[in-house]
Amino acid sequence: MLGGSVLIAMLRFAISLAGTITLFSLISEPRYGKKRMLSAYLCFSVAVVGVACIWYVADWKSCVKMVAFVMYIFFAFFSVFMSSDPVTLSLYKLALTFYLLAVFMIGGIEVAVIFFRGNIWADIITRVVLIISMAFFIDKKIKSSIRGFNYYMENELDKVSITVMIISILFGIGFILNPNVSEQTPYRLFQIFMNFFLTGALQFLVFRLYQHIGKEKEYQKENQLMQMNHRLLERNIELLEESVESGRRIRHDARHHNAVIAEYARRGQNEELLHYLQEYGEETQVGVTEPICANTAVNNILAAYTGRARKAHIGVTMDVKLSKNLAIPNIDLITILANAYENAIYGCMEVQKQSTDRECSIHLMIKKKKNKLVIYCSNTCRLETEIMNGQPKPESTGGIGVMSIIKTAEKFEGEYDFKNDNGVFIFRLIMNIPQNKDSKEKHNIV
Repeated sequence: MLGGSVLIAMLRFAISLAGTITLFSLISEPRYGKKRMLSAYLCFSVAVVGVACIWYVADWKSCVKMVAFVMYIFFAFFSVFMSSDPVTLSLYKLALTFYLLAVFMIGGIEVAVIFFRGNIWADIITRVVLIISMAFFIDKKIKSSIRGFNYYMENELDKVSITVMIISILFGIGFILNPNVSEQTPYRLFQIFMNFFLTGALQFLVFRLYQHIGKEKEYQKENQLMQMNHRLLERNIELLEESVESGRRIRHDARHHNAVIAEYARRGQNEELLHYLQEYGEETQVGVTEPICANTAVNNILAAYTGRARKAHIGVTMDVKLSKNLAIPNIDLITILANAYENAIYGCMEVQKQSTDRECSIHLMIKKKKNKLVIYCSNTCRLETEIMNGQPKPESTGGIGVMSIIKTAEKFEGEYDFKNDNGVFIFRLIMNIPQNKDSKEKHNIV
């Protein structure tokens, strides 16, 4: 601290606190709207700065030593409450904010002492310039990447390592802000520079580490989607090959049937001809697949997987009620259903490898309830099938599908769960059906 009157101290407190609030607000997700956040931070700042000024007048020595520590401890609690980020993620962002706080506070003091012989206004102006520069850089260059980084931190966060990192950064900042060191020696300046460098490098390395881990998981998800698309193409090719083979068989049989019908007609054997036609009609109905639902895409993919399941001697029961036109795109429906069905078949086949005594079955239910789509799929599975973090382990599903289901469901604000109910694997999903423009217009008219 460079001293000065209580008004100067109040100005310095206000600028530092305003800068800290601005920098933290740029990198955190607010809990409330802009007006409410602004009012809350303004009231907090007035209260804290007022108490700090009273302390400055009452006991200047203790205020110089402790006021920064006390002010920002209160700010830490208040800012965590005002942020919608998880607590651990908020603490990480607070550590980054306090690092920037140390930069503009120490930067202002050192510039004033070294270049302007301790001029108070040089300190204040330098702080303002540094705050504006950092806020501009964050807003234009790294704001989106830091906020996008939230997802990686929240999902990949190692709480032990992040705690150690935060403590290390705070100790480094505490050393930099040590008020008991008053000599401005070259060695002291070198220590400050090295502490800034090391704590900044630690922040940067943690940021890059979790960003790399998060992107690696994104690549894995994309790879899963590609593999899922490959499997869907295989199923569609199977359907096409079956259709081609069925067409050939029908054309081949038609020639024989036409010859028999012609022969009956030449001989005038009308009763025999009618009896033959009746038998032929009954025969053509054998093996005809009944339609599962009105939605063509869903019907085809369910028919393909049902045929595959029955060939593997897996019992299948379905309760599917879907209209022809659903606001959810077919590609998203197929992504969920194909993966769920394929995982169910995989689970049953794993049971068949383990034991021949257990009967394997799959039950699939799909229904629309108001503006919700409900999907329920259960299948026989191994008793030891594990659920970790609310999801089955990859080895329990063949390694593909679950992340694709989750990613697609989240597009429609879906709620899902997976569980092993004593050897029966259950997947449940409820997701919103988007309203199309026509339905919205009708609703507005009513």
